[in-house]
Amino acid sequence: MYKLLGRATSGNVQKVLFLLQELNAEYRREDYGRQFGNTATPEYAALNPTRKVPTLLDGDVVIWESNTILRYLASSFAPSSQSPATAASPKTLYPADPAMRSQIERWMDWLLASMNPVYLSGFRDAKKEPAERAADTRPKLIDELQILEENLAGRDWMAGDEFTLADIALGPIISRCVKFPFDLPPFPALAAWIDRLQQRPAFRSATGG
Repeated sequence: MYKLLGRATSGNVQKVLFLLQELNAEYRREDYGRQFGNTATPEYAALNPTRKVPTLLDGDVVIWESNTILRYLASSFAPSSQSPATAASPKTLYPADPAMRSQIERWMDWLLASMNPVYLSGFRDAKKEPAERAADTRPKLIDELQILEENLAGRDWMAGDEFTLADIALGPIISRCVKFPFDLPPFPALAAWIDRLQQRPAFRSATGG
């Protein structure tokens, strides 16, 4: 059984919960985070030197960084004969073919390199009065969301015709971004993608949606 350390309200923890539930994997989540006073301890730092969440324990194997956890799970998880037919296939989520895999990983990398700084700025500014927000938060958020909107034109999923790790990695974060109170323009393709995610029980359970 996997052990996931991290608070359920963290977008990065929600990515991992989303995948674990899609795979129908057995796991136990424990509350970890600054508000619980347990990520600054020497014991946690020995598991995860960043002192952030999530951290995944698979027996003696310790993995941190949410996208790395996703890749680890998709690469190593072996469905049992008792897995329901509705469980996602790791081979589809993260294909072995390097070219297909690159289409998935580019969006996972983009999320961290380009979207995440904008998301964090938006998350902070959303709690402020409009006059106190940084002037560039809204336009930067629009620019990044427009990239996704254009990518989704004519397709159902981020990396092509199949639901993959790209959708799992981006889903919890992007679904938050579009709810920020910044008077965003319509993004119909992106909204349709989020609707498709909402139809998946694992996404609703992981995000509380």
